[in-house]
Amino acid sequence: MGEGLVRGYRDLEVYQVAFEAAMEIFEVSKRFPVEERYSLTDQIRRSSRSVCANLGEAWRKRRYEAAFIAKISDCQAEATETQIWIEFAVKCQYLDPETGRHLYCMYDKVLGQLVNIIKNSSHWIIK
Repeated sequence: MGEGLVRGYRDLEVYQVAFEAAMEIFEVSKRFPVEERYSLTDQIRRSSRSVCANLGEAWRKRRYEAAFIAKISDCQAEATETQIWIEFAVKCQYLDPETGRHLYCMYDKVLGQLVNIIKNSSHWIIK
């Protein structure tokens, strides 16, 4: 939840951080081994992008608090899945530990912001 007026999901700080992280993952995953193309590479890209996609969907479901919270919860699940893939990438030495820590921390920030959105869901609901 950034400062200023939020007119759409792209204005949300959580979306901006998640999008930036997904793009960083896309770039670093280009260097993953070819044999990981249909497993780790696809999985980490899919889950990182899914955080952003689910935020967009949640934004459109703000008329229904339960549906909104469910989509934000999906964002949390995808962010956590991305952290797990980051751990695998570091352990397999496809990512250096510093890059892995940086990306992992970005998703910690995303997760913290998502928790706050759920805690304050009534603030986001269209009445």
